[in-house]
Amino acid sequence: MRMTVDELTKALARGLKSAYLVSGDEPLLVSEACDAIRARARTEGYLDRQVFFVEKGFDWDVLRSAMQSLSLFAERRLFELRMPTGKADRGADYLVEIITNPPPDTVTLIVTAKLDRKTGDVPWTRALEQGGVSVQISAVGPEALPGWLRERANKSNLRLEPDAAQLIAVRAEGNLLAAAQEIDKLTMLATDGCIDMQTVRESVGESARYDVFDLAAAASRGQAARALLVLDGLKAEGIEPPLILWALSRELRGLWQARERERLRSNERGSAWNLAGPPNPESLARVRNLPLAQLLREASSVDRIVKGQLRGDPWTALRALTAGFAGALHQSMLSGRVA
Repeated sequence: MRMTVDELTKALARGLKSAYLVSGDEPLLVSEACDAIRARARTEGYLDRQVFFVEKGFDWDVLRSAMQSLSLFAERRLFELRMPTGKADRGADYLVEIITNPPPDTVTLIVTAKLDRKTGDVPWTRALEQGGVSVQISAVGPEALPGWLRERANKSNLRLEPDAAQLIAVRAEGNLLAAAQEIDKLTMLATDGCIDMQTVRESVGESARYDVFDLAAAASRGQAARALLVLDGLKAEGIEPPLILWALSRELRGLWQARERERLRSNERGSAWNLAGPPNPESLARVRNLPLAQLLREASSVDRIVKGQLRGDPWTALRALTAGFAGALHQSMLSGRVA
Protein backbone atom coordinates (compact mmCIF):
# COMPACT_ATOMS: atom_id res chain seq x y z
CA MET A 1 0.00 0.00 0.00
CA ARG A 2 1.02 3.62 -0.46
CA MET A 3 1.78 5.71 2.59
CA THR A 4 2.98 9.15 3.55
CA VAL A 5 5.94 9.57 5.89
CA ASP A 6 3.62 10.25 8.84
CA GLU A 7 1.55 7.17 8.02
CA LEU A 8 4.74 5.11 7.79
CA THR A 9 5.72 6.08 11.34
CA LYS A 10 2.37 4.89 12.68
CA ALA A 11 2.45 1.69 10.60
CA LEU A 12 5.96 0.78 11.81
CA ALA A 13 4.73 0.98 15.39
CA ARG A 14 2.40 -1.91 14.53
CA GLY A 15 5.16 -4.05 13.01
CA LEU A 16 7.24 -4.65 9.89
CA LYS A 17 6.26 -5.64 6.38
CA SER A 18 8.54 -7.81 4.26
CA ALA A 19 9.18 -5.16 1.59
CA TYR A 20 9.43 -1.37 1.45
CA LEU A 21 9.95 1.15 -1.32
CA VAL A 22 11.05 4.68 -0.41
CA SER A 23 11.27 7.05 -3.35
CA GLY A 24 11.53 10.82 -3.61
CA ASP A 25 13.62 13.85 -4.42
CA GLU A 26 14.02 15.21 -0.87
CA PRO A 27 17.19 13.53 0.46
CA LEU A 28 16.48 14.48 4.08
CA LEU A 29 12.96 13.00 4.11
CA VAL A 30 14.04 9.90 2.19
CA SER A 31 16.89 9.37 4.66
CA GLU A 32 14.62 9.83 7.69
CA ALA A 33 12.03 7.41 6.32
CA CYS A 34 14.73 4.79 5.70
CA ASP A 35 16.19 5.40 9.16
CA ALA A 36 12.78 4.73 10.70
CA ILE A 37 12.49 1.41 8.83
CA ARG A 38 16.04 0.40 9.82
CA ALA A 39 15.41 1.30 13.46
CA ARG A 40 12.25 -0.80 13.57
CA ALA A 41 14.08 -3.68 11.89
CA ARG A 42 16.83 -3.60 14.55
CA THR A 43 14.17 -3.60 17.26
CA GLU A 44 12.69 -6.77 15.78
CA GLY A 45 16.05 -8.49 15.52
CA TYR A 46 17.02 -7.82 11.90
CA LEU A 47 20.62 -7.17 12.84
CA ASP A 48 22.35 -8.24 9.63
CA ARG A 49 22.05 -5.36 7.15
CA GLN A 50 23.41 -5.80 3.64
CA VAL A 51 23.48 -2.93 1.14
CA PHE A 52 23.55 -3.32 -2.67
CA PHE A 53 23.97 -0.52 -5.19
CA VAL A 54 21.84 -1.43 -8.19
CA GLU A 55 23.27 0.41 -11.18
CA LYS A 56 23.76 -0.39 -14.83
CA GLY A 57 25.40 -3.79 -15.18
CA PHE A 58 24.51 -4.91 -11.65
CA ASP A 59 24.90 -8.68 -11.18
CA TRP A 60 21.54 -9.85 -9.83
CA ASP A 61 22.97 -13.30 -9.16
CA VAL A 62 25.06 -11.77 -6.37
CA LEU A 63 21.89 -10.57 -4.66
CA ARG A 64 20.15 -13.90 -5.25
CA SER A 65 23.07 -15.79 -3.74
CA ALA A 66 23.17 -13.49 -0.70
CA MET A 67 19.45 -13.87 -0.03
CA GLN A 68 19.56 -17.66 -0.34
CA SER A 69 22.61 -18.13 1.87
CA LEU A 70 22.59 -18.34 5.65
CA SER A 71 23.70 -15.33 7.67
CA LEU A 72 26.85 -15.58 9.78
CA PHE A 73 25.73 -12.79 12.10
CA ALA A 74 21.97 -12.98 12.65
CA GLU A 75 18.98 -15.09 11.72
CA ARG A 76 17.01 -12.06 10.54
CA ARG A 77 18.38 -9.89 7.74
CA LEU A 78 17.66 -6.53 6.14
CA PHE A 79 18.54 -6.24 2.44
CA GLU A 80 18.81 -2.67 1.22
CA LEU A 81 18.76 -2.03 -2.54
CA ARG A 82 19.77 1.46 -3.60
CA MET A 83 18.48 2.03 -7.12
CA PRO A 84 19.10 5.66 -8.18
CA THR A 85 17.08 5.40 -11.41
CA GLY A 86 14.43 3.00 -10.12
CA LYS A 87 15.02 0.74 -13.14
CA ALA A 88 15.57 -2.91 -12.34
CA ASP A 89 16.20 -4.00 -15.96
CA ARG A 90 17.16 -7.71 -15.93
CA GLY A 91 16.33 -8.00 -12.23
CA ALA A 92 12.71 -6.92 -12.53
CA ASP A 93 11.35 -10.47 -12.44
CA TYR A 94 13.51 -11.35 -9.45
CA LEU A 95 12.22 -8.29 -7.57
CA VAL A 96 8.67 -9.50 -8.14
CA GLU A 97 9.70 -12.89 -6.76
CA ILE A 98 11.29 -11.35 -3.65
CA ILE A 99 8.23 -9.20 -2.99
CA THR A 100 5.55 -11.84 -3.61
CA ASN A 101 7.45 -14.76 -2.06
CA PRO A 102 10.05 -13.25 0.33
CA PRO A 103 12.80 -15.45 1.76
CA PRO A 104 12.19 -16.32 5.44
CA ASP A 105 13.28 -13.77 8.07
CA THR A 106 14.17 -11.06 5.55
CA VAL A 107 13.05 -7.51 4.96
CA THR A 108 13.81 -5.78 1.66
CA LEU A 109 14.17 -1.99 1.52
CA ILE A 110 14.36 -0.44 -1.95
CA VAL A 111 15.48 3.20 -2.13
CA THR A 112 15.11 5.20 -5.35
CA ALA A 113 14.91 8.73 -6.62
CA LYS A 114 11.46 10.03 -7.49
CA LEU A 115 9.80 7.61 -9.90
CA ASP A 116 8.18 9.00 -13.02
CA ARG A 117 4.82 7.70 -14.17
CA LYS A 118 6.31 5.04 -16.45
CA THR A 119 8.94 3.74 -14.00
CA GLY A 120 6.48 3.83 -11.12
CA ASP A 121 3.97 1.59 -12.91
CA VAL A 122 5.87 -1.64 -13.63
CA PRO A 123 5.21 -5.16 -12.30
CA TRP A 124 7.61 -4.99 -9.35
CA THR A 125 6.28 -1.64 -8.08
CA ARG A 126 2.70 -2.86 -8.43
CA ALA A 127 3.59 -6.04 -6.56
CA LEU A 128 5.21 -4.02 -3.80
CA GLU A 129 2.16 -1.78 -3.39
CA GLN A 130 0.02 -4.90 -2.98
CA GLY A 131 2.29 -6.88 -0.66
CA GLY A 132 4.47 -4.25 0.95
CA VAL A 133 4.66 -0.53 1.62
CA SER A 134 5.43 2.22 -0.90
CA VAL A 135 6.42 5.62 0.49
CA GLN A 136 6.58 8.28 -2.21
CA ILE A 137 8.02 11.54 -0.94
CA SER A 138 7.24 14.80 -2.70
CA ALA A 139 9.38 17.91 -2.64
CA VAL A 140 8.54 20.60 -0.10
CA GLY A 141 8.12 23.78 -2.16
CA PRO A 142 9.14 27.28 -1.03
CA GLU A 143 5.56 28.23 -0.14
CA ALA A 144 5.08 25.08 1.95
CA LEU A 145 8.46 25.20 3.68
CA PRO A 146 7.51 27.59 6.54
CA GLY A 147 4.55 25.37 7.45
CA TRP A 148 6.75 22.27 7.24
CA LEU A 149 9.25 23.90 9.60
CA ARG A 150 6.53 24.76 12.11
CA GLU A 151 5.25 21.18 12.07
CA ARG A 152 8.78 19.86 12.54
CA ALA A 153 9.39 22.18 15.47
CA ASN A 154 6.05 21.18 16.97
CA LYS A 155 7.10 17.51 16.96
CA SER A 156 10.01 18.57 19.19
CA ASN A 157 7.59 20.40 21.50
CA LEU A 158 8.73 23.78 20.21
CA ARG A 159 6.59 26.65 19.01
CA LEU A 160 7.99 28.31 15.90
CA GLU A 161 6.49 31.72 15.22
CA PRO A 162 5.24 32.28 11.61
CA ASP A 163 7.60 35.17 10.84
CA ALA A 164 10.57 33.23 12.25
CA ALA A 165 9.63 30.22 10.09
CA GLN A 166 9.45 32.47 7.03
CA LEU A 167 12.92 33.88 7.73
CA ILE A 168 14.45 30.44 8.23
CA ALA A 169 12.87 29.25 4.97
CA VAL A 170 14.35 32.19 3.06
CA ARG A 171 17.77 31.69 4.63
CA ALA A 172 17.72 27.99 3.69
CA GLU A 173 16.85 28.85 0.05
CA GLY A 174 14.72 25.73 -0.32
CA ASN A 175 17.36 23.38 1.13
CA LEU A 176 15.38 21.17 3.49
CA LEU A 177 18.45 19.81 5.25
CA ALA A 178 19.80 23.30 5.92
CA ALA A 179 16.40 24.41 7.22
CA ALA A 180 16.14 21.41 9.56
CA GLN A 181 19.67 22.01 10.84
CA GLU A 182 18.75 25.63 11.53
CA ILE A 183 15.83 24.45 13.68
CA ASP A 184 18.16 22.13 15.60
CA LYS A 185 20.60 24.98 16.24
CA LEU A 186 17.89 27.40 17.31
CA THR A 187 16.50 24.87 19.76
CA MET A 188 19.42 25.68 22.06
CA LEU A 189 18.56 29.39 21.96
CA ALA A 190 14.81 29.00 22.40
CA THR A 191 13.26 30.33 25.60
CA ASP A 192 10.09 28.85 27.05
CA GLY A 193 9.93 26.45 24.11
CA CYS A 194 9.43 29.27 21.60
CA ILE A 195 11.51 30.25 18.57
CA ASP A 196 10.58 33.81 17.61
CA MET A 197 12.03 36.40 15.26
CA GLN A 198 14.37 37.73 17.94
CA THR A 199 15.81 34.26 18.51
CA VAL A 200 16.54 33.92 14.79
CA ARG A 201 18.08 37.40 14.67
CA GLU A 202 20.37 36.56 17.57
CA SER A 203 21.47 33.45 15.71
CA VAL A 204 22.31 35.56 12.65
CA GLY A 205 24.14 38.05 14.83
CA GLU A 206 26.45 35.36 16.16
CA SER A 207 28.27 35.05 12.87
CA ALA A 208 27.55 38.25 10.95
CA ARG A 209 28.58 41.85 11.47
CA TYR A 210 25.81 43.17 9.28
CA ASP A 211 22.13 42.39 9.63
CA VAL A 212 19.49 42.27 6.89
CA PHE A 213 17.08 43.90 9.34
CA ASP A 214 19.50 46.83 9.79
CA LEU A 215 19.46 47.23 6.01
CA ALA A 216 15.65 47.24 5.85
CA ALA A 217 15.38 49.67 8.77
CA ALA A 218 17.93 52.10 7.31
CA ALA A 219 16.22 52.08 3.91
CA SER A 220 12.83 52.55 5.57
CA ARG A 221 14.11 55.58 7.51
CA GLY A 222 15.59 57.15 4.38
CA GLN A 223 19.18 56.65 5.52
CA ALA A 224 20.54 55.92 2.07
CA ALA A 225 24.26 56.05 2.88
CA ARG A 226 23.82 53.70 5.85
CA ALA A 227 21.59 51.32 3.87
CA LEU A 228 24.04 51.04 0.98
CA LEU A 229 26.95 50.55 3.40
CA VAL A 230 25.11 47.70 5.11
CA LEU A 231 24.22 46.19 1.71
CA ASP A 232 27.90 46.20 0.70
CA GLY A 233 28.76 44.61 4.05
CA LEU A 234 26.18 41.87 3.57
CA LYS A 235 27.57 41.13 0.13
CA ALA A 236 31.13 40.95 1.51
CA GLU A 237 30.00 38.52 4.21
CA GLY A 238 28.45 36.20 1.65
CA ILE A 239 24.80 36.76 2.57
CA GLU A 240 22.70 35.50 -0.32
CA PRO A 241 20.46 37.89 -2.33
CA PRO A 242 17.17 36.03 -1.58
CA LEU A 243 17.52 36.73 2.15
CA ILE A 244 18.28 40.42 1.56
CA LEU A 245 15.37 40.78 -0.84
CA TRP A 246 13.05 39.10 1.66
CA ALA A 247 13.97 41.62 4.36
CA LEU A 248 13.45 44.61 2.05
CA SER A 249 10.15 43.23 0.71
CA ARG A 250 8.93 42.47 4.21
CA GLU A 251 9.62 46.07 5.27
CA LEU A 252 7.87 47.43 2.17
CA ARG A 253 4.80 45.28 2.82
CA GLY A 254 4.75 46.42 6.42
CA LEU A 255 4.77 50.08 5.35
CA TRP A 256 2.10 49.38 2.75
CA GLN A 257 -0.15 47.84 5.39
CA ALA A 258 0.55 50.75 7.75
CA ARG A 259 -0.47 53.22 5.07
CA GLU A 260 -3.59 51.23 4.23
CA ARG A 261 -4.58 51.08 7.88
CA GLU A 262 -4.25 54.85 8.07
CA ARG A 263 -6.22 55.35 4.85
CA LEU A 264 -8.99 53.00 5.98
CA ARG A 265 -8.72 54.11 9.60
CA SER A 266 -8.42 50.49 10.63
CA ASN A 267 -6.36 48.75 13.31
CA GLU A 268 -6.29 45.42 11.43
CA ARG A 269 -2.67 44.24 11.18
CA GLY A 270 -2.97 41.55 8.52
CA SER A 271 -0.68 38.52 8.18
CA ALA A 272 1.94 38.42 10.89
CA TRP A 273 4.80 37.35 8.65
CA ASN A 274 4.07 40.17 6.20
CA LEU A 275 4.77 42.82 8.80
CA ALA A 276 8.06 44.28 9.94
CA GLY A 277 6.53 45.25 13.28
CA PRO A 278 5.18 48.70 14.14
CA PRO A 279 6.88 51.16 11.73
CA ASN A 280 9.24 53.59 13.43
CA PRO A 281 8.43 57.35 13.43
CA GLU A 282 11.02 58.13 10.73
CA SER A 283 9.42 55.59 8.40
CA LEU A 284 5.90 56.81 9.10
CA ALA A 285 6.97 60.34 8.27
CA ARG A 286 8.04 59.14 4.82
CA VAL A 287 5.29 56.62 4.10
CA ARG A 288 2.89 59.07 2.44
CA ASN A 289 5.52 60.13 -0.09
CA LEU A 290 7.02 56.73 -0.84
CA PRO A 291 6.03 55.12 -4.18
CA LEU A 292 5.31 51.84 -2.43
CA ALA A 293 3.39 50.25 -5.29
CA GLN A 294 6.28 50.93 -7.66
CA LEU A 295 8.84 49.70 -5.13
CA LEU A 296 6.90 46.46 -4.59
CA ARG A 297 6.71 45.91 -8.36
CA GLU A 298 10.45 46.50 -8.59
CA ALA A 299 11.03 44.08 -5.73
CA SER A 300 9.11 41.50 -7.78
CA SER A 301 11.43 42.21 -10.71
CA VAL A 302 14.46 41.77 -8.47
CA ASP A 303 13.05 38.41 -7.40
CA ARG A 304 12.89 37.33 -11.03
CA ILE A 305 16.48 38.51 -11.59
CA VAL A 306 17.67 36.60 -8.51
CA LYS A 307 15.94 33.45 -9.81
CA GLY A 308 17.44 33.88 -13.28
CA GLN A 309 14.04 34.48 -14.88
CA LEU A 310 14.98 38.03 -15.91
CA ARG A 311 18.29 39.33 -17.21
CA GLY A 312 20.32 41.46 -14.86
CA ASP A 313 22.80 41.34 -12.00
CA PRO A 314 21.13 40.56 -8.62
CA TRP A 315 23.44 42.82 -6.62
CA THR A 316 23.00 45.76 -8.99
CA ALA A 317 19.24 45.28 -8.82
CA LEU A 318 19.31 45.06 -5.02
CA ARG A 319 21.43 48.21 -4.82
CA ALA A 320 18.94 50.05 -7.03
CA LEU A 321 15.98 48.84 -4.96
CA THR A 322 17.71 49.85 -1.72
CA ALA A 323 18.58 53.28 -3.07
CA GLY A 324 15.05 53.84 -4.32
CA PHE A 325 13.54 52.67 -1.03
CA ALA A 326 15.82 55.07 0.86
CA GLY A 327 14.83 57.91 -1.48
CA ALA A 328 18.33 58.46 -2.86
CA LEU A 329 17.98 57.62 -6.53
CA HIS A 330 15.46 56.90 -9.26
CA GLN A 331 15.79 53.27 -10.29
CA SER A 332 14.96 50.98 -13.17
CA MET A 333 14.90 47.32 -12.30
CA LEU A 334 14.36 46.13 -15.82
CA SER A 335 17.65 47.62 -16.95
CA GLY A 336 19.40 46.50 -13.76
CA ARG A 337 21.07 49.89 -13.55
CA VAL A 338 20.70 52.88 -11.32
CA ALA A 339 19.64 55.89 -13.37
